[in-house]
Amino acid sequence: MSDFFLRVFDIVRLIPEGKVTTYGHIAKSLGSARSSRMVGWAMNGAHRVKPKVPAHRVVNRNGMLTGKAHFETPTKMQELLAKEKIKVKNETVLDFEKLFWDPVIELGL
Repeated sequence: MSDFFLRVFDIVRLIPEGKVTTYGHIAKSLGSARSSRMVGWAMNGAHRVKPKVPAHRVVNRNGMLTGKAHFETPTKMQELLAKEKIKVKNETVLDFEKLFWDPVIELGL
């Protein structure tokens, strides 16, 4: 597994419960702003990683659940967000701006 993927997983594990961030903001926090697709690839395989990676907290720049196809069921990502009191409508996080967690700001990167 690449060092980049491991660094992505480390950042995702820091996202607080009840918050979400984007592929692009994770890439930017790692000094690789143009690598949001690579962050997506990392999230696709995150279910095989220990310790657990809360990949359900990573959405696209519009708050859409674009990674939902990589969970056990098509609704699992939304179910995990609902357990954290995050509301989703039409596969998009409601109150996205309010729930957004920016790793660059929050981690002082």
